[in-house]
Amino acid sequence: MDAALKQALDTWVDRSSPTLLIEAMRYSVESGGKRLRPILCVAACEAVGGKEVQAMDAACALEFIHAYSLIHDDLPAMDNDDLRRGKPTCHKAFGEAVAVLAGDALLTAAFELLAAGPHAGDIDPAISLAVIRLIAKAAGALGMVQGQMLDITLEGLEAHWEQVQRMQQLKTGALIRASVEAGALLGGASSPTLDCISAFGANIGLAFQMIDDILNVEGNPEILGKPVGSDETMRKATSPAVLGLQAAKVYAAGLLESALAQLVPLGTVGRPLAGLARFIVERKN
Repeated sequence: MDAALKQALDTWVDRSSPTLLIEAMRYSVESGGKRLRPILCVAACEAVGGKEVQAMDAACALEFIHAYSLIHDDLPAMDNDDLRRGKPTCHKAFGEAVAVLAGDALLTAAFELLAAGPHAGDIDPAISLAVIRLIAKAAGALGMVQGQMLDITLEGLEAHWEQVQRMQQLKTGALIRASVEAGALLGGASSPTLDCISAFGANIGLAFQMIDDILNVEGNPEILGKPVGSDETMRKATSPAVLGLQAAKVYAAGLLESALAQLVPLGTVGRPLAGLARFIVERKN
């Protein structure tokens, strides 16, 4: 997956001369991480009978969008984080102005990849359009960006679980759900199968953010690559803060069981997705 992402970035960068902006984009995309969203996209495509190549442009675009969101999320105006994956955050390495522009450029590059990537000519135009619309909605004011807005709005307040759940479903869950839905669409999923994949994505998307919250309380900073306890310091509205730590763990475990149940109709081809769901809940970083 790292090689595919580098190739996708190179494809976009080839039309530009090397600049500080390009360096900052590369720094953020190539800084490691789980690559969960592109892997989920490819796994969903293969689970419904498609091939990896059919989902690769979308997979790389999803990682570009995720990288952009992390750049902006780390900014002083947002979470004000100094470290990401054990390295200085983009604004610490390049300055705030360059970081903002690098994020903007990655978001734009993502949609160029979706519309005219190396494999775009092999995809039914109607499917391509549906995937672009799906990812745009998940990433924008009806999805991830709105979730980030709610995160800011709820900071310091006595939030209810329904509010926190909605925020997390948008901030993190929307793009994860879109990742598996996009892969399934590109793989030619039937409507009933797409419904199962979508429900699976909704469950693991919320579970992912809940585990992030839990790790911010009790995770190992050396494994996480960043300090813990920042959510409490900033009085963030998180699942452990609202439900309690143990109850949040139980809730996340329940989401995993619900996600796995959605994969039963897929049979053995759903095993890679099941493995990814277990990883999401059992991970330590």
